[in-house]
Amino acid sequence: MDARDISRLDDVRAVSLDGRRFQFTAPIESALEPGTFVTLRSESGTVQLGQVDDVTVAVGEAFRGAGRILGAIAESGALDARRSFSFADAEIEHADAPTTELLYGNTEAPLVIGSYLSEDDIPARLLPHRFNRHTFWCGQSGSGKTYALGVVLEQILLHTGLPMVIFDPNADFVRLSEPNPASADNAGRGAMADRNIRILRPGSADPDSLRVRFTDLSMQAKAAVLRLHPLEDRAEYNELIHLEQTVGNQAAELIVPSLRQRDSAAAMALAARIENLQVTDWGIWARGVSTVRVVTEVLQDRPDATVLDLGGFAYPDESLVVALAVLEDLWAKREARRPILIVIDEAHNLCSPEQNTPLHVAVRERIIQIAAEGRKFGLWLLLSTQRPSRVHPSIISQCDNLALMKMSSPGDLHELATIFGFVPAAMFARSPSFRQGEALFAGGFVPAPTIVTMGARLTREGGADVGVPMRA
Repeated sequence: MDARDISRLDDVRAVSLDGRRFQFTAPIESALEPGTFVTLRSESGTVQLGQVDDVTVAVGEAFRGAGRILGAIAESGALDARRSFSFADAEIEHADAPTTELLYGNTEAPLVIGSYLSEDDIPARLLPHRFNRHTFWCGQSGSGKTYALGVVLEQILLHTGLPMVIFDPNADFVRLSEPNPASADNAGRGAMADRNIRILRPGSADPDSLRVRFTDLSMQAKAAVLRLHPLEDRAEYNELIHLEQTVGNQAAELIVPSLRQRDSAAAMALAARIENLQVTDWGIWARGVSTVRVVTEVLQDRPDATVLDLGGFAYPDESLVVALAVLEDLWAKREARRPILIVIDEAHNLCSPEQNTPLHVAVRERIIQIAAEGRKFGLWLLLSTQRPSRVHPSIISQCDNLALMKMSSPGDLHELATIFGFVPAAMFARSPSFRQGEALFAGGFVPAPTIVTMGARLTREGGADVGVPMRA
């Protein structure tokens, strides 16, 4: 029969030579697009679950495609991902909801994040236990990236005991503890209200103030704050080593005068440096008050979520000091193996290969170290950005999970396709045509690459766009 005569999904035929991949022809109306899950029923009676990952279309003709066999469906109804069979001829059908559910096996409390784009009546889920890998999340402005990330973070809070710290530069997650009145999921909203969510902000009254204690920082971190090199600035660096002995825990406004009273060249130079950088004017410091709980002490209690609002500081370096203090403290205590999800929104602010100030370098190097070595200690990254090219490649290359929303930059897509080579090229190619709220998930936290329409938030979004004012 001529391929152009195929008009019903029942007529779609497939062949598999190796029992791992299959090829097929299908009519346009069959809607077998990349990412679609299908059942393959061969003449011998075997039924297997597959996924379309490539199609070729010719106008006026049937299109051809290929896909992967994900496993055989046993008589008991279970999916055996370790078994698959070749076949000379098989019928293809769209996988229904119960068949698609077989992908998740006996996974406890999979995270419902929306529905499959190709089958909007089938819930799309993530595997919660696979957030013990680093995750890279990207999408251009307007893709719905931050809103969608909030959907996933809510599900993690609802269904796991994994605490998280969220570096939030645009106040997008500062309302994570506030129920969304538009949500129809009353049970989910109620459960979120029971979670211990701390929102730490600059200028807030204690205990919700976002503070760091200078004396708690490592020597390398203190030097980065003051842009000191141990050899090039050896006299000032040595004075910094003994700063606590000479100045103690004095109020910030007394530090510079106290250094000047020492009347040594190194102390005078260090005082001038501190004054020129206006470090003592930064609002980030706990200023030696022992009753103030700094951010690292709050995190030591492991709230369910700790949101760090980094956008309200008067000086740009203050947000970097927060990041460095938190990351250094988590790394220093890594042997305790207390799991935590480190969520860095707008990750290019902290991970850019192009920023070379001492603070930027110190933060980036610590993130690179956590990306390379932190997984075994329970330090798991979730990095979100608009531009993958502005995140250090050695960090992205350590990520096993990918969430990709609308991305129109060919360069960024090519880089991602190179790093995440396990994702079918045709599924990557769909990204520029994604609508707002549509996303590709691939890697360990999904059984197979999945294109999803994201669901609704349970809590309020913090950083909604500002509308254009109109004249009456």
